[in-house]
Amino acid sequence: MTTQTVPMEADSGARRGFILALGAYLLWGLLPFYMKAVAHLPLAEVVAHRIIWSVPIAAAVLIWLGRTADFKVALRSPRMLAMAALTATLITINWSIYVWAIAVDRTVETALGYYINPLVNVLVGALLLGERLNRMQIVAVALAAVAVLVLTVESGTLPWVSLALAFSFAAYGFFRKTLPIGPSQGFLLEVLLLSIPSLAYVIWLASRGEGHFASGNTTDTLLFMGSGVATAVPLLLFAFGAKLLRLSTIGIMQYIAPTIVFLIAVFIFGEPFDTTKAIAFGLIWAALAIYTWSMLTASRRG
Repeated sequence: MTTQTVPMEADSGARRGFILALGAYLLWGLLPFYMKAVAHLPLAEVVAHRIIWSVPIAAAVLIWLGRTADFKVALRSPRMLAMAALTATLITINWSIYVWAIAVDRTVETALGYYINPLVNVLVGALLLGERLNRMQIVAVALAAVAVLVLTVESGTLPWVSLALAFSFAAYGFFRKTLPIGPSQGFLLEVLLLSIPSLAYVIWLASRGEGHFASGNTTDTLLFMGSGVATAVPLLLFAFGAKLLRLSTIGIMQYIAPTIVFLIAVFIFGEPFDTTKAIAFGLIWAALAIYTWSMLTASRRG
């Protein structure tokens, strides 16, 4: 009986984890629609409200789970607060670039950035953690570098939006691992720290009569409030889902969101996708296929 119960529980957990993670990736993939809806509003104000309205959601989830003890310990630790401030800054940079890029019709570049991100993670692991790259991973990183070179030569400048998104998110992930608390506690700590300057900024705008929140336009006010839901919900779904899934499964699923973003950018937003971009994306897709194969092979060996 025991030998049957354990696999069944494992399968049930994996299924639940897959549904939660899939929900997160689908919401991230559809996020450009929301960012387009707030594109007429000032970037800094949008980011500030994303942070402010994420706090009550993250706090409610933490209280519901009964995991406030670790959070209280973190609030009393200067080192943990300093690390959370760093990761909070990195994710704010990432969010700001993302919101701006979609507002100015550069959504294709955001998709490319999140396609590149797994390969940047591999590179960061090799350079900062001394992790050895196998041959397939070296080929994958090299193909990504060629794709960046192709885009640079064609446009005369680095594809900085894609690179900034990829490297800022990789840096966030790298330093986030140093926080010895769970993902839901860490997220609340980050947005709580960020909410202090964000709230001050929103109040300052309101005092000058320049704020768009509760200024008479109900739609804008609701969009601001909803931005917290659009930010916090997928992050929390992913945090809970990832715990129940194998790393190899997450490795494959992480391409869902940028693929949806790419399709939205080209076929709905009508952003240009010329031959040069097609070559660059082809190289990135080939690199990701090689990287994923190497990851699955390593997982089977393990």
